[in-house]
Amino acid sequence: MFIERIDIHPTHTKDKFKLRCGKPFPFGATLISGGVNFSIFSRHATSCTLVLFDKHASEPMAEIPFPKEFRIGNVYCMVVFDLDYENIEYGYRMDGPNNFSEGHWFDSSKILLDPYAKIIGGRDVWGVQPNWDDIYQHRAKIAFEDFDWQDDCLLEIPSEELIIYEMHVRSFTKHPSSNVKHPGTFAGIREKIPYLKELGINAVELMPIFEFDEFENSRQSPQTGETLLNYWGYSTLGFFAPKAGYAATGKLGMQADELKALIKALHQNGIEVILDVVFNHTAEGNEQGHYISFRGIDNQTYYMLTPEGYYYNFSGCGNTLNCNNPIVRGMVLDCLRYWVSEYHIDGFRFDLASILGRDPWGAPLSNPPLLETLAFDPVLAKCKLIAEAWDAGGLYQVGSFPDYGRWAEWNGKYRDRIRKFIKGDANVQDMALRLQGSPDLYAHTCRTPSASINFITAHDGFTLADLVAYNDKHNEANGENNNDGENSNNSWNCGIEGWTENQSVNSLRQRQIRNALAILMMSQGVPMLLMGDEIGRSKQGNNNTYCHDNELNWLDWTLLSKNSDLFKFVKNCIAFRKAHPILRQKNFLDRDSNNGYPDITWHGIRAWNPDFSDSSRTTAFMLRGRKANQHQKDDYIYVAMNMHWETHGFEIPKLNTSIKWHIFVNTGVTSPEDSWEPGCEPLLDNQQEILVGSRSVIILVGR
Repeated sequence: MFIERIDIHPTHTKDKFKLRCGKPFPFGATLISGGVNFSIFSRHATSCTLVLFDKHASEPMAEIPFPKEFRIGNVYCMVVFDLDYENIEYGYRMDGPNNFSEGHWFDSSKILLDPYAKIIGGRDVWGVQPNWDDIYQHRAKIAFEDFDWQDDCLLEIPSEELIIYEMHVRSFTKHPSSNVKHPGTFAGIREKIPYLKELGINAVELMPIFEFDEFENSRQSPQTGETLLNYWGYSTLGFFAPKAGYAATGKLGMQADELKALIKALHQNGIEVILDVVFNHTAEGNEQGHYISFRGIDNQTYYMLTPEGYYYNFSGCGNTLNCNNPIVRGMVLDCLRYWVSEYHIDGFRFDLASILGRDPWGAPLSNPPLLETLAFDPVLAKCKLIAEAWDAGGLYQVGSFPDYGRWAEWNGKYRDRIRKFIKGDANVQDMALRLQGSPDLYAHTCRTPSASINFITAHDGFTLADLVAYNDKHNEANGENNNDGENSNNSWNCGIEGWTENQSVNSLRQRQIRNALAILMMSQGVPMLLMGDEIGRSKQGNNNTYCHDNELNWLDWTLLSKNSDLFKFVKNCIAFRKAHPILRQKNFLDRDSNNGYPDITWHGIRAWNPDFSDSSRTTAFMLRGRKANQHQKDDYIYVAMNMHWETHGFEIPKLNTSIKWHIFVNTGVTSPEDSWEPGCEPLLDNQQEILVGSRSVIILVGR
């Protein structure tokens, strides 16, 4: 006999609405039988009111105070029955103390966004001016989690096998030359998956896609008069909601399904999805910022505050989330679990991750609870966790980030050393460590080379084309008198600042670009390529294009035909890396000889005689052909690097007479002979010595 559940019956009424006490977990708005369960935490609020809007309405259609008996501990929870949940938006009013010095900002006149909102309206179409008189700018909506994933799941590509491509969703296809149906959207990326596959990458790292407001701090450009926006999105409004303006269907509220369709398609093509996430601060800013969510819900809990009530600013963006408060820690964990389980995300890169290891007063913790929790969480167990191991408060932890055997790091020391080496600065000895996966940083803590995310360029800074074309940043278009952006770029313009028709300078620049890319792909660790570097994208010397929705950021797809030789070079380098397991080692290379040659040997102009002196600008290394794993026997690889301004002959290590050297890369010659498809490398005429041109890299394969 069927007995009807008692908990689907209302116990209270408010006007036309039937209510009952809800479940405190999960937080947020959850569809249940017959209604919606609303749950929100506030430790210090004295009362809470649910505010309901008809979709897009200017005024609420109802306000329902939570009865006292609907508060369980510090959680307000209520079921509202018979809602037309497809056509409503909701928010909250919180009342409580308003005392700045005590850290309380309660104001019941403000309508607040649910921190756990899964869909957020208000900025549904990118760049469309909002109604600034709207009393509720960013509106929580009910999510429908019924996407058909079929048999999709996390790809679980071993970290050492990754080749990461960092990209901005809108920039990737917004340029008219992209020729996609929906430029600048998740759907647009789907059309370009064949390009990503041809390039050879197997992971995309998407710059922030959590809901943000592109009009935050918008202003007019002093140069062009166009509107400067919060383009990059490092200012989160809602951690659980995808950016509506990045979806062709955002105006229909279908951004979640469009993003899921993209992830599913990428997975079908063997490409993982890593999200760049920003848990160090929120869009509410400093003391002059806006009420959006956390400030009005429980400011003292969510933010790191000085004893006087001001915001600590270790993020450089006005406030700092109190990430090691148990409530905030729980929210971060809930968020990441949600993206893994509901969106099948393969990994996360944490912006300014050192903040996540600070206590509520800003001091670094020796055992940060949040970092430990994420490392050992069962839901996140197969996810990549990547730290930007520094913050704006001066805490720099590259090589010392609390990793718990799980965290990898953006290796800023790799970036800096490779840049310096390529421009001709010495210190080959440090260079040698970076090429081996930085064992000096990671081996002593029992980490592996894949702890090092190797990159030479990223969204923040010069592109590779600009790195060899500009000595100085040129950020005047940002409207900050060129004071923003990094001043120390370790760049070299090859003799002329900026664009030039000088052929010798342009040839040198092309050689330098190839040098950087070849070294990146020959390094132990995980290589990360910046969007567009494979086809020579430039940002005209601007190293901080955070505010530009224009061709400074958009990828110009005509470069693919203009620089097809560079694209072929990068494609070949990636394919070569994939073809040779010795380049993707799970453990650090052994320099001791147990059976024949060591895993890696260092050389100079003379074989077996490396020059690690302070003034040396030439070096070479050889990787031993061996069983790089249990299934494959690899070839020998020899890499000679000459960053001197003169040509040098390099003596090639002599191996078994049955092994012959073939040439894979020579950046000192022009296309098509600057690189070859793996397996098609021509035999080297002189097996004893090779001339390496000035500022050039040569890669040989012995088989």
